[in-house]
Amino acid sequence: MTQVKRTINRRAFLKVSALASGGMMLSFSWLAGCKPSTEETSRLPKEWFELSSYVKIGDNGVVTLMSPNPEFGQNVKTSLPMMLAEELDIDWKDVIVEQADFFPERFERQFTGGSLAMQMAWKPLRTAGATVRHMLIGAAAQAWQVPASEITTKSGVLYHKASGKEAGYGAMASQAAGLPVPEEVPLKKVSDFKIIGNSKKNVEGLNIVTGKPLFTLDYKREGMQIAMVAHPPAFGLKVKSVEDSAAKAMPGIKDVFIIKTLADDYERNGFDTTTFTEMVVVVGNTTWEVLNAKKALKVAWEKIADTTVVIAGRGGKQSVTIPAGLESTETHQTAMAEMAKKPGKVLRQDGDPKGAFKKAAKVIERTYSAPFLAHNAMEPVNCFAHVTAENAEIVGPIQAPEFIMQALSARLGMPREKIQIKLTRMGGGFGQRAYGHHLVEAATISQKLNAPVKLVYTREDDMTYGIYRPTYTATYKAALDDQNNLIAYQVKAGGIPESPLGFAQNRFPAGAVDNYLAEEWELNSNITIGAFRAPRSNFLGGAEQSFLDEVAELAGKDPIAFRLELLDRAKTKPVGEQNDYDPERYAGVLKLVRDKSNWEKGNSGAHRGVSAYFCHNTYVAEVVDLSMRENKPIVEKVFAAVDCGVVVNPDAATNMGEGGIIDGIGNALYGEMTFRGGVPQKKNFDTYRMIRHSEAPKAIEIHFVKSEADPTGLGEPLFPPIFGALANALYKATGKREYTQPFLQGNQPLV
Repeated sequence: MTQVKRTINRRAFLKVSALASGGMMLSFSWLAGCKPSTEETSRLPKEWFELSSYVKIGDNGVVTLMSPNPEFGQNVKTSLPMMLAEELDIDWKDVIVEQADFFPERFERQFTGGSLAMQMAWKPLRTAGATVRHMLIGAAAQAWQVPASEITTKSGVLYHKASGKEAGYGAMASQAAGLPVPEEVPLKKVSDFKIIGNSKKNVEGLNIVTGKPLFTLDYKREGMQIAMVAHPPAFGLKVKSVEDSAAKAMPGIKDVFIIKTLADDYERNGFDTTTFTEMVVVVGNTTWEVLNAKKALKVAWEKIADTTVVIAGRGGKQSVTIPAGLESTETHQTAMAEMAKKPGKVLRQDGDPKGAFKKAAKVIERTYSAPFLAHNAMEPVNCFAHVTAENAEIVGPIQAPEFIMQALSARLGMPREKIQIKLTRMGGGFGQRAYGHHLVEAATISQKLNAPVKLVYTREDDMTYGIYRPTYTATYKAALDDQNNLIAYQVKAGGIPESPLGFAQNRFPAGAVDNYLAEEWELNSNITIGAFRAPRSNFLGGAEQSFLDEVAELAGKDPIAFRLELLDRAKTKPVGEQNDYDPERYAGVLKLVRDKSNWEKGNSGAHRGVSAYFCHNTYVAEVVDLSMRENKPIVEKVFAAVDCGVVVNPDAATNMGEGGIIDGIGNALYGEMTFRGGVPQKKNFDTYRMIRHSEAPKAIEIHFVKSEADPTGLGEPLFPPIFGALANALYKATGKREYTQPFLQGNQPLV
């Protein structure tokens, strides 16, 4: 049993015994109270997101958890309470989960993203549950005048075997609230878990299937008006003037005006968008009336000039130039090809790569590229706002409410403590809703009108606004000696407007090759980009794993055996000290997927491809089986092996993995956003191709490595490797390697 010392200060524990029910409410700060060790921190992102939550125990023994994390389908609203319930030792049927709103004075940095929810809540939430249980035992010990060590708990009931006394948690809640908060509490062993590791149904399941109002689009308020915006049709344009008389004369229309959401001298953070800060607004009674009036607008646009903005991030303040110009996909491709020929910024170098390539027996070099991608969450961007002179109420789908508070406060001229953000369930996010421009727009409109407003984007508005996955390219080069050993490896990657490498220079196969070089470059752009499911890894995972298959083929080795050979080298004789992966765990998922897919014998009639990747602290290996029908690929089955530590909610974990795999296949085959003169060329699902039900794999098997390691994330890690596994399977089927995404260009057959 692990002892966890409480480092939460006294003010962080707000014990309230005066609940109407006579129960107990305990407030605790998740991350302030459970600081990770140096060893743990080294495995995590550099920035910690501090959260908080509330536990309430009623006199009937029912426990309520106020879940702070925004929910957009990843099921944290179920899985996080499971951690609390486990250590609290209560019956799952007695748990009620409620979504907490964003309270700056109570909650710190509520955030959903980066596949961090399970990882960051693991010890803090369990500690919170164990702390409450300890205090309830203390209350019972006082009431019964017996040693606390003699009291046991089970399913929300306290027992003293010697005296035969027992009581539900609710009966002791008020007395427990008056006890000192323990400095140290024991946590269960993984082997003793009863709730964690056993599947629990989604706590929102009934509400979802019965159509209960969960989303902001469902939200209504008396006197509420509907607003829509017209933003520039091209990146590189801004509003010049608007002729709105026809629109204003239409039935149900209240007003038409121009808003500016960010001041020119506003110092932004990394989650404040950099384009379309000025737009035309149409306000009216109903969505239909406003939509038709918006079509009647006659807006004149003009080109922007180069603009410099100040962005404050973890590295301090920096000036960033938003360049003028109307960009196109063709000019992007030409510019990227030219940049790829020039020396890049060296991120890592081991040995003498240049010398190794000169003396190599075989050299292979390949270039991969991928386009901009739109998020296309099923729920278009929307937000409700009611801003008065005294305060602001915002109701909206947002992954990172903390990161938009700065912009809201600055634009409204209102202190943060007077701004209330209510969190609704999101109909998808994938990184897009980490950016809260829609909250600022809705609040600005409401403030001008002095009325409650619901801002609604059309699908076309959503798809053409930006926050895209960047466009990337990478050139890989490998050298083999006369014994077909990998002796040198080089990657040079770049993109518009960011490089995909990031911290990936220290990932596999770095550490497994004596001579290694990683370089990057970037080209600036006025097209707004942002986090997209598994940022950067969503490109590198496919490109790297496709290339490694070609290297294995050149060496005459089985693709899995080749990777395992390199991982063994990284384990037994690693190169460098910055390698950020565990070779043994990496090899473990490859071996598991090899066994579960029966790799050596193969699948009769199917063409197979394999891929393995490590990102967001989770190891994944995948095998794709596909067939060709009428020259089009049919994914028959996908096998996945995952090492994410303890699996908290197996069904939810499997569902998330399946979603990531299907999403990856769809983006690999069809995903693409192109531009001509700054104008996004795809504005709705009739041109932006998404995967269809009939194109999903016929079967998916996900196997989790049995582990007692602390859990890591699943929302993103299964997404990147599917690109490579699919590309490698396609090669087996067609004899043609895929170097450019999407693999099905223009929906045309592969062969």
